[in-house]
Amino acid sequence: MARVLVIGLATMDFVFQVETLPEEARKYRARAAEAVSGGCAANAAVAITRLGGEALLGTWLGFDHLGELIVSDLQREGVDTKHVQRTGGANSSFSSVYVDSAGERQIMNFREADPAVENAWIADVTGVDTVLCDTRWNQGAVAALKLARKTGVPGIVDAEAPVTASTLEFASHVAFSRQGLLSLVHDADLPAALNKAAEKLGVWVCVTDGDKGVWYSGPNGIEHVAAYTVDAKDTLAAGDVWHGAFALALGEGRDESGAVRFANATAAIKCSRTGGRNGAPSRVEVEDFLKERTR
Repeated sequence: MARVLVIGLATMDFVFQVETLPEEARKYRARAAEAVSGGCAANAAVAITRLGGEALLGTWLGFDHLGELIVSDLQREGVDTKHVQRTGGANSSFSSVYVDSAGERQIMNFREADPAVENAWIADVTGVDTVLCDTRWNQGAVAALKLARKTGVPGIVDAEAPVTASTLEFASHVAFSRQGLLSLVHDADLPAALNKAAEKLGVWVCVTDGDKGVWYSGPNGIEHVAAYTVDAKDTLAAGDVWHGAFALALGEGRDESGAVRFANATAAIKCSRTGGRNGAPSRVEVEDFLKERTR
């Protein structure tokens, strides 16, 4: 079992299923709704545990009702929450999420700016096979990536916009979203932008682009892995689930190409289900999916 240290954001998501995404300042009625905990790092951690890995989550929450809900939900999923930092006088993060009939989503998130939370504990974490950080807690991410470098394990950044250069400096792998990449390199051609990022950073890089697949820096330049075709019902948390699966696969010893394919399959299954990260699959489901697609 691979052990992954995950650093970043945990939230509570209030998810509304709608026919089309709102465009006007008026009242709307959802056809369905649910409250699910989410956040880049927390979603990735849950994906890891469902795939049979061990996830240690470092995040920050307030001493409030939402914080209690988030922690209890993570614990039910088997995530190690002993490093969750609770801050007095702060509010836990939460989001309003709209998901349309095509599975696309629109998110409005609130979180405390520049959380002043303790990160010295990160240097003392032992026995991890991979480190995964998002861009929502820069100081924690830098500390965790330094730990990865010191111990010789992959240090991955889930590089959503805004991308902070100081975070990327210590990474061995940078997995951009489209927006994250284009916030760093201004080039409308995604493979060309990724090639520039690879030259600038000097580490392995990739960019995820939904149903268009993933481009990554391979031995022969920028290479592409197609996305698996599914009937998409909900893309909420798909990127986070992808990053969790990718980090776990690297921790288990797969090469980057194999890890991308494993992550693509995991995210595809999630997109075929509603409920945000509740749609994250088990290891057996991913393995069966891959067997079916390779026949």
